Amino acid sequence: QVQLVESGGGLVQAGGSLRLSCAASGRPFSNYAVGWFRQAPGKEREFVAAISWSAGTTYYTDSVKGRFTISRDNARNVVYLQMASLKPEDTAVYYCAAGTTWSPRWSGAYAYWGQGTQVTVSS
Repeated sequence: QVQLVESGGGLVQAGGSLRLSCAASGRPFSNYAVGWFRQAPGKEREFVAAISWSAGTTYYTDSVKGRFTISRDNARNVVYLQMASLKPEDTAVYYCAAGTTWSPRWSGAYAYWGQGTQVTVSS
């Protein structure tokens, strides 16, 4: 079992930045790929970014490329999502998820999910 807790969400103006954290406990975090997903009101959950076990590979959805950066610190059992140049359309609840299969965009590849953190970008 892996327990995931997201933090770092909040209210920010368009153009601003936030850093989300996903803290893990339980099994060794380095065994898991980690993804970030988001869900806006009335919309389907969508993939945002993912990072492989050793951080050797990262993957982003097109809408956040060049603005968001995913990273991890396996020694601290934390994955980060640095978000810059935020837009109102980035407003959503952001979830981190962990899994042992590398299929970054597919939510079914992730066995463990956090409770989410709200990000609100005002225009």
